Amino acid sequence: MLIVKKFGGSSVANRERIFNVANRCIEDFRAGHDIVVVLSAMGDSTDDLIALAKDINPSAPRREMDMLLATGEQVSVSLMAMAMASLGVPAVSLNALQVPMITNSRYSNAQLKSIGSERIMAELENRKIVIVTGFQGVNKAGDVTTLGRGGSDTTAVALAAALHADVCEIFTDVNGVYTCDPRVVPEASKLGEITYDEMLELASLGAKVLHNRSVELAKKYGVQLVVRNSMNREEGTVVKEDDGMMEKMLVSGIAIDKDADRISIIGVKDQPGVAFSIFNALAKKNINVDMILQSIGRDGTKDISFTIDDGELGNALEVMETLKKTLGADKIDYEEKVAKVSVVGAGMATHAGVAAKIFEALYNTGINIRMISTSEIRVSVLIDETDADRAARAIHEAFELEGLNR
Repeated sequence: MLIVKKFGGSSVANRERIFNVANRCIEDFRAGHDIVVVLSAMGDSTDDLIALAKDINPSAPRREMDMLLATGEQVSVSLMAMAMASLGVPAVSLNALQVPMITNSRYSNAQLKSIGSERIMAELENRKIVIVTGFQGVNKAGDVTTLGRGGSDTTAVALAAALHADVCEIFTDVNGVYTCDPRVVPEASKLGEITYDEMLELASLGAKVLHNRSVELAKKYGVQLVVRNSMNREEGTVVKEDDGMMEKMLVSGIAIDKDADRISIIGVKDQPGVAFSIFNALAKKNINVDMILQSIGRDGTKDISFTIDDGELGNALEVMETLKKTLGADKIDYEEKVAKVSVVGAGMATHAGVAAKIFEALYNTGINIRMISTSEIRVSVLIDETDADRAARAIHEAFELEGLNR
């Protein structure tokens, strides 16, 4: 069996944890499996490198930032190979160029284009554990690139797909995927399994266990994921295709996203092409839009509201101000202290009344809804940021998600 194992920065933060990971990998290696390990940078080392760069040049070129940040993973993989060697197990560390992992040239947020498998397969055939840097790649010119948020998860899944691995294990500091963040809802239940679609919705909507890019890749290439805790032997949560055997829970999870802002364009012309002008201009600036609400036209005008990540607020407002006169808008309004609470479940597609139950739970708790967005398996509401945790607890209780065993 070929297993790809990914460990995050907290799992390799110090000597003790590096040897913990080494021993876990060696255990499967000695059981006869082929092991490929993907590592993030140690602990907070990436944050330390960013701070160092800002001290030198607050406006550092993205190419040079990628060159700097990629060193963090190289430290991790080399130390891990040293640890395994000290335990009597042959291991080899590889960076993105040595694999190679080819990306485009979008520095700080590159996308993988291809992965070579020959070098890794040759090392596996020589019965070595292969340890690969996460988060990084190289473009056609040979320049170092980084993959952005969740980059090491993406690296692991992409490697698993390229190598036709039997499973890709993502090790974190939690025991698996829960019905809600246990820090918010202590009674949250760990799920034994969840579909790609459900996990993709949760990851896209604020759940921090897996990054949505890695789930998209896993679904595309049929890579079975297992989310596990690096510090214990819990079985974790299996993320896989809906094979018809899984019980479709009405609600599988609740995600909270407090990194959201709302922008409203008030009094734009009620005519064709207005929405296109707004969202095309945002797209050209690579600003992702989530929830969208358009009011019914009145007196020849309408209002359009949408949400974005709070890190994009300044850029988005700048875009809207340039369009204000063209659109004939009365004003541009925005709000930062909002949060998105999303309820996800494959069972929603075949059960009526889910939205009503969510709204009833919020009403009973005295929480006002600003915006609503839905899909076949998801309902999202925009509310005051201060109400987010309370809303999640109320919805969790309303659907009786405590003590689930799926």
